[in-house]
Amino acid sequence: MQRRDFSRSLLAAGGLAALSHSIAQAQLTGLKEGTDFVRLAKPAPVDSPAGQIEVVEFFAYTCIHCFNFEPVMEAWIKKKPAGVAIKRTPVAFSDAFVPMQKLYYALEAMGQVEALHEKVFRAIHVDKQRLTTPDAIIPWVAAQGVDKAKFESFYNSFAVAGKSKRAAQLQDAYQVEGTPALGVAGRYYVPGQGPRSIVVAEALIAEVRKG
Repeated sequence: MQRRDFSRSLLAAGGLAALSHSIAQAQLTGLKEGTDFVRLAKPAPVDSPAGQIEVVEFFAYTCIHCFNFEPVMEAWIKKKPAGVAIKRTPVAFSDAFVPMQKLYYALEAMGQVEALHEKVFRAIHVDKQRLTTPDAIIPWVAAQGVDKAKFESFYNSFAVAGKSKRAAQLQDAYQVEGTPALGVAGRYYVPGQGPRSIVVAEALIAEVRKG
């Protein structure tokens, strides 16, 4: 999903079958700065502890490209290099995105991301449910077996509102223009390129490790 052009296709770069081989050969040589990745003029904030390289996944639940990218991201999370910390960050290109940001952070606060993150994508893109407002989101989450009152309490909490605000600030710091996208170590922005985004991220991680 592009901030200005939502029709961009991201999955023409190949499938999961070639991903492991491509990652094994990942190196910054051959990648084009300004196209494959952007070097940030001003570093973005990093929350991960010292010794950890933070990779931020910027996504939107309503973005079909994010739904298609999710299996790629999940596969990489399971085999990511040691010392790499993954941080999912829901974007807000307008106020209309905020309810879905709060959905993610409320699920995170309840320890339900692993169980329901992919189900939210499927509900929107397969079942065609419009989970874009609290009136739609809260009953849907309750229907998944989550305590409705507890979820609603988290959803409307200052903590979740604060996380949503910080997510928007991080999105701006990385100058995110579309989803899915990756941020690496507060230094690099990787625009959506389907599975190849992971290959680029691996090369940038290796570059960061050089110091």
